[in-house]
This record gives sequence, C-alpha cells and structure tokens, in this order.
Amino acid sequence: MPKLRVLIVDDSVVIRRLVSDIISADSDLEVAGVAANGRIALDRIPQVNPDIITLDVEMPEMDGLETLKELRKIYPRLPVIMFSTMTERGGVTTLDALSLGASDYVTKPANVGRVGEGIARVRDDLIPKIKALCGLRRSELRVPSSGLTQNPKPKTQNLTFRNSGARVEIVAIGTSTGGPNALADLLPELPGDFPVPVVIVQHMPPIFTKLLADRLAARIPLEIAEGNAGDPLRPGKIWIAPGDYHMGLEKSAHGAHVKLNQEPPENSCRPAVDVLFRSVVQVYGAGTLGVILTGMGQDGLRGCEYIREAGGQVLIQDEASSVVWGMPGIVARAGLADKELPLNQLAGEIVRRVWQGRTGLSGMIQKGAERVSFRG
Repeated sequence: MPKLRVLIVDDSVVIRRLVSDIISADSDLEVAGVAANGRIALDRIPQVNPDIITLDVEMPEMDGLETLKELRKIYPRLPVIMFSTMTERGGVTTLDALSLGASDYVTKPANVGRVGEGIARVRDDLIPKIKALCGLRRSELRVPSSGLTQNPKPKTQNLTFRNSGARVEIVAIGTSTGGPNALADLLPELPGDFPVPVVIVQHMPPIFTKLLADRLAARIPLEIAEGNAGDPLRPGKIWIAPGDYHMGLEKSAHGAHVKLNQEPPENSCRPAVDVLFRSVVQVYGAGTLGVILTGMGQDGLRGCEYIREAGGQVLIQDEASSVVWGMPGIVARAGLADKELPLNQLAGEIVRRVWQGRTGLSGMIQKGAERVSFRG
C-alpha cells in the first residue's frame, strides 16, 4: 500500500520542521507538503492530494478554525488533526475545532528548545492517530455506491459471561478519539432525574478535561464536573476524570466517593478507562453498566472483562457512528458487549437498562423515552 501523505500546516518554521522529521522517519508516512497558513493550505490540498492534514490552531492571515470551516465545506471527510498549546486558550480553541469537524488533536511541546523530548512526545501522540484516522479513510474509499461497507463485521467469541440481572447502580463511560463530540451528543439525552451516578474517562490532558466538563455543563440537564478527590457520588451527577490523573472510586461508611492518583499510565493512558472500570466493579459489582464510545487503542478491554465477570453489563458504540472503532471494536471482538448500537440510540438503551428493576418501571421508561429525543 502506498505511503500515507500528510500535509503540515503551521506558521512556525520550527514546528513544521519537527513534524516533517517525525513524518519522514516513519516508513508508512510521507510529507505531501507544508503550508505557513490556512489560505496557502486550502490552495495546496488539490495539488498534493493529502490523506490527512495537521493544522495549527493559531496562524496569521487565516487561523486554524477559519481554515477548518472552509475545508469542511469542500472536504467533509478528510481527516484533520489540530495542533494546539496545552493552555486554557489552546484547550478552548481545540474544543471549538472538534465541534467544527476536526478529527483529533495533538498538543505542541511546551519547550521546543528541548528537541529530543519534543520530538519523542509528539511522535508518540501523532503517529498512531494519523494511522488510525487514515486507516478509516482508506476503508471508506472501498465503500460501494450503495453505502454498505464491504468489510465483514469482525467475528466475536462466544460469550462466556452471563448477566446477573442486578439493578444498575452506576454508569461508567470510556472514550478517546471522537469522544468530546460523542459525549456532547449522548449526555444531553439523559433525563434530569437520572437515578444513578455517571463516571467518565475521556483521554485528554490537564486543563482540557475541566474545559470539556464546563462546556458540557451548559448543554445537559444533569450536573457535571471534573472529579476531585473525596467527591461523594450521588444520583444524577456526572464526574469526568481530570487529565493526568487516574480516577477511581472508594467505598466508606458514608458511601462511595471519588479517588485520584498519579500511578503509572495503563495502556499508555492517564486517566485510563481500565483503572476506572476496575475500581467501579470493586464498589458496585454487578450493578455496573459500562459504556465504550469511539476511541483508538484498547483501553477499556480489561475493564469490560471485569464488568462482565462481576455480572454487570456492557454497551458499545457501533463502527459506523465511531470516529475510530478501536476501543469499542476490540470489546466487540472479545465477545464482551451485550449490545452494539449507533451513538444516537445509546442514550435510550442506557435509560432503559438503568430503570429496569426500579419502582414504577413502566412509567419511568415511558417518561425517559419521551425525554430522549434522538438526533439522526
């Protein structure tokens, strides 16, 4: 297969050189071209025909957000990875970019003078994202005109776990690439009287997770916040793991509460979905409902095994509605998913399962169904 072609868009000569060196050093990739601002990039796309674009957020003449808006009018499916600074301003702009259709993001090294460290960090973050997003794009190119994919659905193992039938007492969600937009679609569909707590791991750095929680808070009927050590869990509230911290749960005489630590990353992630799910099972056992949304990698696989072994339930987002079907796909192939659904059907299934076994079940299911207005 020919090499993946990357167009690098950044006003900084240093960053353009750094990213070019990283791309050129990988045998599967090549630099299709470079551009110092968005206007030049838009002119260059039809000339170099890239498979993917890395796009700086802050540039003169035409910045990243302006470029992304124009690019999406002409190239709605071309993967775009934003480059931003790990600051509050950079985080806000990155979330804006994701809502405008950016595929993912990478944060710039804080000190480009330390070239070795900067190259290693950007390489380890950028290269897997390029390959995951471009793998999806190339599979799309093989889709026939009917819109039905030719790729067979991966075979799953025979399920060896059985649900206990226990009432759901908590919902635990794990997601990565494409997660901010998936959460923005899913969480507003949960009713304001949702009867259990929700805990979430979204792979994001510090600052970004707080900004994500704040942004979601303006859109959803439930209270949502970044997790703090000692926060008591209560029904109808959502906690998002803070960047660079593993989030888990602990049980005391006063009930369950949030705990945080900076133990080594798992699956190259901190926060990690596996850490959260494992901890949730220790506290809630068979009452756990795990949900795996879009994301690259396999974080969450072991956590879903713990949930199923305890008698809990697992739902996953389907491939067609995922930006990258890495995390949910590996759970599906392992035979751990109770159900695989499009994103716009997951909230209704979560509500249905949470209200099962509760007083006034039929009325509450109807109430939840009326409040869940799916977007196609």
